[in-house]
Amino acid sequence: MTTPAILPTLRPLDPATATGAQKEILEAARKQVGFLPNMYAGMANAPAVLDTYLHGYALFRSESGLTPTEQDVVFLAISSANGCTYCTAAHSMIADKMSGVPADVLEAIRAGKPIPDARLAALFALSQEMVRTQGRPAKAAVSAFLDSGFHEKDLLYVVLAIAVKTLSNYSNHAFATPLDERFAAYRVD
Repeated sequence: MTTPAILPTLRPLDPATATGAQKEILEAARKQVGFLPNMYAGMANAPAVLDTYLHGYALFRSESGLTPTEQDVVFLAISSANGCTYCTAAHSMIADKMSGVPADVLEAIRAGKPIPDARLAALFALSQEMVRTQGRPAKAAVSAFLDSGFHEKDLLYVVLAIAVKTLSNYSNHAFATPLDERFAAYRVD
């Protein structure tokens, strides 16, 4: 079930008719990811939103020091905590096809069951706790995170991921963004 858009008259942009800064950011987005996700067409109504998202996303991917598997566990934790079915589906596909998230870990995340990898479970739990507590995690969650081999600076990269996913998750809520066909096999309700 999709909730209605909270922006009832603002429409996703058509890259063929976009102009100025909107056209520029849509073209940059297409170059960065190889196609234009539906999510980007909505975000580009405010070019700074999409530009900030793309920049932060690229920095998280390139500078966090987390593995691609860990990165997508973080993105899935945040997106599911925020109730964003679009990003949960998209990152499920990326996790499965590109980032190497083990199938049993991805299945557990998507089903809301215990994650069978202790390190990834601690990362997922800390990421969700950061969202739920607005950045005030319990000491036990932080200890479990650090005891799993993560470092204090890794928590700051989780903050970066939260900032990035907040932009996309909330934009998707605002537009009730329809899921792209390439993510359809990973749809969540």
